[in-house]
Amino acid sequence: MTEILFYHLEGASLESVLPGLLEKTLQREWRAVVHAGSRERVEAIDGLLWSYRDDSFLPHSAEGDGAHQPIWLTDDDGIPNGANVLFLVDGAKVDASALGELTRCVTIFDGRDEDAVAAAREFWKAAKQAGHEVAYWRQSPQGRWEKQ
Repeated sequence: MTEILFYHLEGASLESVLPGLLEKTLQREWRAVVHAGSRERVEAIDGLLWSYRDDSFLPHSAEGDGAHQPIWLTDDDGIPNGANVLFLVDGAKVDASALGELTRCVTIFDGRDEDAVAAAREFWKAAKQAGHEVAYWRQSPQGRWEKQ
């Protein structure tokens, strides 16, 4: 079964959290798909990953076929790069029963958005029903991630 991680953002933004999680994914020699809720958000994340730090580079693309990209950015359900990890951001959804080929699914949601919290709760229930291992991470006031 797939390990499903829920990252509850409170003080931090997606833009400050996602690049670090993608760096850790690549350090494990895994491939990733970042599934965003809209094409506009895909384009914003694409720009972010090109410029988030001067001393780092995250190889990625949102253009072409994606098969050779370590990180593929999309607003659809495709996983053309044989990803190990699926990141769900900005309201992107997936059928929990269709995650069996992945090592991990990471859903990152804004804890200040009631709709995002409700959607995360629904996905949690669906993931549990599908038999996946789930874990919930929340930021401490100091900014460290703590498993709840």
